[in-house]
Order: sequence, then C-alpha cells, then structure tokens
Amino acid sequence: MLNTEIIKEDLDMHNQQMNQQMQNQQNMMQQPQNQQNLMQQPPHVITTKDFAYINDMLSWNLLVMKKAHFAASQCQDQQIKTQLDACGQMHQQHYMKILGHLEEKQQNNSIMQ
Repeated sequence: MLNTEIIKEDLDMHNQQMNQQMQNQQNMMQQPQNQQNLMQQPPHVITTKDFAYINDMLSWNLLVMKKAHFAASQCQDQQIKTQLDACGQMHQQHYMKILGHLEEKQQNNSIMQ
C-alpha cells in the first residue's frame, strides 16, 4: 500500500510539472516576440562569414554533384542510376543558381558604384 501511495505522489508531481511546462510554453507563445527590423534589401557587402558560408554551399553542391555523377556511372540498376543522375542535376542547378545570384549581385554593385 505504501508503494502505491509513493507512485501516486510521483505521478501527481510529474503531472504538475508537465502542466507547468505547458503553461510556460503557452505564455511564451502568447508574449510578443522580440521583433527585429527586417531588411528590405540585402546589404551591398558580403561579410567574411557570409563568404565562407557561400563558399561552403558551392563546395557542397559541387561535391555532391560529382559524387552522384560518379555513382551513376558505376551503377548497374537503371532505376538507381536515373535517381542518381536526377540528384546530380538537382545539385548542379543549385550550384548554378547560387552562382547566378552572386553574378547578379556583382552586376548590381558595379552599376551602383
């Protein structure tokens, strides 16, 4: 009998804690978020951190594109080969899109100078 009372107390305490956590989460959601001013246009400079991130994105897409192409060339199953080719093409499109954005940004900066 004593064990069941302890278990009931533990369950009650756990339920109270869960209810408190839920209330805290609801209160946080209802409070207005700390609104930051959003930029209407991106800045005309690329920071070192931005450059590193863009460089990583380009490198990752190029690497996956190459790996998918290589894997497709080694694959015997036509369905898998088709999927690998599609994957490689998708990453090539992402790579080209990122480059396009950079070229557009460079042209816009040249015009503004």
